[in-house]
Amino acid sequence: MDINALFTDAGMRSTTDTWRDQHMTAAQQYGQIADIVRRRLEQTPIDGDRWMARKMRAWKVSRQVKAMQKASENAASAAEALYATYKNEVLELPERRAAAEARKLERKQGRQAALGAAVAKSLDKTATSLNAPQEQAAGTVPQARPTEFVTPDNPWQQWPMAAGGEQAPTRTINDYFPKGEGR
Repeated sequence: MDINALFTDAGMRSTTDTWRDQHMTAAQQYGQIADIVRRRLEQTPIDGDRWMARKMRAWKVSRQVKAMQKASENAASAAEALYATYKNEVLELPERRAAAEARKLERKQGRQAALGAAVAKSLDKTATSLNAPQEQAAGTVPQARPTEFVTPDNPWQQWPMAAGGEQAPTRTINDYFPKGEGR
């Protein structure tokens, strides 16, 4: 057997076919022998046998040959599994890897396109907001509150009063807690 020829698709196929056929032939022969042994022992009496002793003895002996048949059938299945595994894990592996790499590259390009679209949208919003006309003069710092509400000399009137709050605010803590009551 040429070992280099074994590691090709045709070489592995022919080798595993040969092994499978050998094991299947052996399994058929073991099955035939098991039937012959069982039938022959069932018909052969031994002195002192009871009514089911011949059948039990025949079954015990033929069971060993049936185990050999099952082992040969399992070996034939293993030969087929060898070829299937070799084809899947060795011969088809480069194609699967190339397909996986192509899918990965396609997903990456999709993500990059989506990211590019998001960046373009953000830049468009920024450019639109920067080019929009504003009431504020260029170079000034924007204020949190409009200037008509802020009076720097009186901090109590920074914000407009709510309805009914036209009275002057209290200035000391004594307005909240009067002195001398309850002592």
